[in-house]
Formats: sequence, C-alpha cells, structure tokens
Amino acid sequence: MRSEQETIRAIERYSDTVRRICAVHLKNDADTEDIFQTVFLKYVLSSVSFESDEHEKAWFIRVTINACKDLLKNFFRNHTVSLDQIIEQPSELPEDYRDVWEAVFSLPQKYRDVVYLHYFEEYTAPQISCILGKNVNTVYTILTRSKQMLREKLGGGYDYE
Repeated sequence: MRSEQETIRAIERYSDTVRRICAVHLKNDADTEDIFQTVFLKYVLSSVSFESDEHEKAWFIRVTINACKDLLKNFFRNHTVSLDQIIEQPSELPEDYRDVWEAVFSLPQKYRDVVYLHYFEEYTAPQISCILGKNVNTVYTILTRSKQMLREKLGGGYDYE
C-alpha cells in the first residue's frame, strides 16, 4: 500500500489526465468521478514500482482506459438510457476549439484514444503504440485516418499538426 504523500503527489500530477481520458470515453461526469476514484484506489493498493515518471503516467493512462472500457461493457450500462444525453464541454476550453472537441468526441473509439494521446497528451506514435499495445504503423495509420475524418467533419479549416 502506498503512503499518503505518494498518493497526494499522484493525484496532483495525474488527476487532469485521468479526468480527460474519462471524459473522452464516458462523456458523463458521474461515471468520470467513479472511474477517477477507481483508478486512484488501484494506485494506492498497487505494489507496482515504476521505472520513471513516464512509466508511471503510462500506467495511469492504461489503467484509466481499461477501467473506462470495463464500465462501458457493463450489462446494466448497455441496457439503460443515460439521463445525461448532452455532451458537457469543459469550461476552460476556448469557444473556437469546442467544435474540434466535439469532432474528436464523435470519432470511433479506436481513433479517439490515439487522437487524444497524440494531440492532448503530446505522446509520439511510438509511445502511443507502447501504451495501447498497437503496432507503430497502425498508430500512424489511425492518426492519418483520424486527421482526414476531422477535416471532413470540420471543413478543412484547421491545422492538425
């Protein structure tokens, strides 16, 4: 079990990343909070020793994505209708980027993960391939296809590089 200081440091360092990944996957504040607590509880109870800060961050990303996927596969969730049908936008997001955020939300899941990690977390394709367990060339292909999808959705007026 981890110390209180380690836990506080991890929450301060990774809470935004965990919340954003949850927002991309779940689009629901209540579920985001549930997964947030689950991820940090797993961290507190985990005995994994990390080689570096990047290894620790990758662990948080992987655990968060897996927890989101587990929640989305839940029988109850798949057989009910959410009361939270409207995508809530982060308040700190500038107005001219909201349409980009909505376009990213509308991408299929496998594209959303790669786009989020590349553009929002600033990971390279090789790093994303390690985090998601995909071939590097697959990540490049997904990035290329997602850029094309975003151009079509947004009308081509944005620079994605």
